[in-house]
Amino acid sequence: MPSASGSWFGRNEFLIRRLHSLTGLLPVGAYMCVHLLTNATTLGGPEFFQRNVDLIHTLGPALPIVEWTFIFLPLIFHAVVGVVIIRSGNPNLSSYHYVGNVRYFLQRATAWIALFFIGYHVFQMHGWIHHPAYLERIHGLGHVFDPDAATSTAAIALQPMVMKLIYFVGVISTVFHFANGLWTMGITWGVWTTAAAQKRANWICGALGVGLAVVSVGALVGVSTTDIPKAQAYEQAHREAKEAELKRAQELEELLKKQKTDAVAGRQVAERHAAEKSAAAH
Repeated sequence: MPSASGSWFGRNEFLIRRLHSLTGLLPVGAYMCVHLLTNATTLGGPEFFQRNVDLIHTLGPALPIVEWTFIFLPLIFHAVVGVVIIRSGNPNLSSYHYVGNVRYFLQRATAWIALFFIGYHVFQMHGWIHHPAYLERIHGLGHVFDPDAATSTAAIALQPMVMKLIYFVGVISTVFHFANGLWTMGITWGVWTTAAAQKRANWICGALGVGLAVVSVGALVGVSTTDIPKAQAYEQAHREAKEAELKRAQELEELLKKQKTDAVAGRQVAERHAAEKSAAAH
């Protein structure tokens, strides 16, 4: 569905397309790289992965704000504009079998795969909306990831072979879409304009794509080969240690409050005695 020149999209197409390509790199693409690298730490065992998940969740109440500002809203914008661009494009695979047009087609095909995969991934692991009634209704289908039991819950979610295949296809498609999109972004922004520069950039983006694909497979292998009972035992011990530490911190806070209250009360008593003594002297 091509955009009419008089439509809002048509009037702002130059800016929208550049924002679309920019959000594909920052923050969406950058987050994807960090996300894959974090998940690949499952290869180091539940202790290593849990430590990284805990680091992310130290943001506390600010985490949803950060996620929506720097991940979800840019991702939704990139996806919506991407759908408009795809529906206005006309690949010529039936007429021209050259590499550029195949990449054009694959970029759009992987965009659809990435769109549905990311939507399902977010639903399966986090449930989309964190409302108690909604989460209770989707129990067993979505929101299966527990940040306090990161490794075991991720491993359980990916236990079925069909789920491993879905994640493999989804992640590899997303990586290709990012790496190939980075190359076309450089052309769109005029970073590499000559044939020689585009060829060099092609090798760089290709190498990045292969590297991220290796990291992605490593993450899938790390999750798929997890010893779930062993991970659960560690997570239980880790949870108990955190609860004990929190309890100690609360006890210390209460002790400090009591000491402060006692000090204030003692100072007030001393001031009152001093005032009474002064009054008696007069």
